[in-house]
Amino acid sequence: MANRLVEIIPHQAERLGNKEAYRFCWKKDGEWLSTSWQEFALQVEIAGKALAALGLDEKDTVAVCSPNTPQILITEFGAFRNRIAVIPIYASSVQSQFDFIVRDGGAKVLFVGDKHQYPMAYRYWKEHPGQICRIVVYKNAELTLQPDDTVTIFWDDFVRLGMQAGPDVEEKVRDRIDRGLPDDMATLIYTSGTTGEPKGVVISHRNYDECIAKHLKLLRGINDHDLSMAFLPMSHILEKAWCFFCISRGVTIAVNYDPRLIQDTIHDVHPNLMCCVPRFWEKVYAGVKEKIAEMSPLSRLMVKRSIHVGKRRNCHYRRLGLPAPWLLEKEYRFWDRKIFSRLKKAIGIPDPNFFPTAGAPLSDKICEFMRAVGIDIIIGYGLSETTATVACFPDTGWELGTVGVPLPGIKVRIDDNGEILVKGGTVTPGYYNNPEANAAAFTDDGYFRTGDAGHFTPSGALVLTERVKDLFKTSNGKYIAPQMMESRLAENKYIDEVAVIGDRRKFVTALVVPNLSHLRRWADDKGIDTDDTIALVANPKVVDFIMSQIQNYQKDIADFEKIKRITLLPHHFSIMNGEVTNTMKVRRPILARNYADIIEKMYE
Repeated sequence: MANRLVEIIPHQAERLGNKEAYRFCWKKDGEWLSTSWQEFALQVEIAGKALAALGLDEKDTVAVCSPNTPQILITEFGAFRNRIAVIPIYASSVQSQFDFIVRDGGAKVLFVGDKHQYPMAYRYWKEHPGQICRIVVYKNAELTLQPDDTVTIFWDDFVRLGMQAGPDVEEKVRDRIDRGLPDDMATLIYTSGTTGEPKGVVISHRNYDECIAKHLKLLRGINDHDLSMAFLPMSHILEKAWCFFCISRGVTIAVNYDPRLIQDTIHDVHPNLMCCVPRFWEKVYAGVKEKIAEMSPLSRLMVKRSIHVGKRRNCHYRRLGLPAPWLLEKEYRFWDRKIFSRLKKAIGIPDPNFFPTAGAPLSDKICEFMRAVGIDIIIGYGLSETTATVACFPDTGWELGTVGVPLPGIKVRIDDNGEILVKGGTVTPGYYNNPEANAAAFTDDGYFRTGDAGHFTPSGALVLTERVKDLFKTSNGKYIAPQMMESRLAENKYIDEVAVIGDRRKFVTALVVPNLSHLRRWADDKGIDTDDTIALVANPKVVDFIMSQIQNYQKDIADFEKIKRITLLPHHFSIMNGEVTNTMKVRRPILARNYADIIEKMYE
């Protein structure tokens, strides 16, 4: 029987016909163009024939390095029809990352988004001419090919190749579909590599099948009337698996091309589903708090009351699946009309369903606030190696401070050292051509070592405490979990990024990237010159102010966990310099090396 990923789009085309499958817009203020399920199925069929016409064999790999665009989905599903695996690469990757992944994964065709990714593909082809047979560019605007480039074609040329393919190519693709097996590799996704070289995670068709089936049991409130925004990079396992799940449910996907424009596109599209990382909600929360601070005392009092009512209704009664008392329900509906509906409209989600959120810890305060106003954030936890979700909030009985309950059929246990171990159909069969990593990653009885520490609550919810490798011990022998404080400080509007320092040190310090727009407004009010950013962040008054903000979040933690000194940085942590991953996870060893002098000064 053919693999599910090969079947789902033709199935939806037959079931939904001319109903919208996806919509897309290349640029700000451009027109959003819709594509039906029938058209989507035809596009995938043509892409499958084009890949076969390029001479690719079963079990080959192709790489995709592009900002979000429907062509990514078309390429992937066309590849699945040929038993070809796809290697997603972040569009923001640097040449060295791109080269390592393409070389390690053995890609024969490179699909790139635009003028920003094409130079990396061209350079790789020049240095490895025998490996790459074609480069395909999705967007040719403002792009001039190199004079000696003999392998690059544009997407229209690729499509034409598929449309002109003869009966022999069609028969070849049909045969490949029939030979497809659940254990075929579908995706080869490379880890972010917070502690070393990235590893190629094999995601099989069986993994995706299991992932979709288990989510169908857990997420029942989703159907083909919903609209999801693909906001996270499609190279991220959460967005990729989510898009495949949406396709299996007939959900329309609006593809957001430029993540920097999400505040515009979300108001154009009004999605009621969207995968997010905590940073999105942290910025929303900071903006809401700022608006509230500008209100009159009476208005602030009304907002405070509405939040109180929302918490009682949504975080107590509704959370437990209980009907709220009549009077509480009536007051909630009043505040929903007067305040909550306006807030949701201002964010761009006037009719929200739910919003899966994972990738890093989200403050309980922010999660509770969003739930109170009627925005159902579904906190989850997972990895590339587990095809995204290990656990997530259930419809009822979810608990703040946890990452929800394990998916149905997924076995989770806690090792003696506190590490979370996972076993089940969504877990990768292993790392690509890396027997040493595989030996280290799995227990003798087949559980995957996540590298994350955690424990279960009495009710069976999973609490994620820290990356095992991120835990550090001060020179006084005390263990510190840096992400706890980093996620807390993300609530503050004056702070953009934080890296907590303290491994084998006498006390805890931090590198802090301030939100310069908010900081400058504060400094202007205090008569502090803001023209020179470097001088601004070095100003003792500014440092003392940010330290006072941090102290507000440290009142309920042990003294040995508290940040004692900070250094403000005039710039964000850099992907280019390897300080953070493409998913914005801090690479602590790199930060320790790059900022060694600054760190040492904090301990003088």
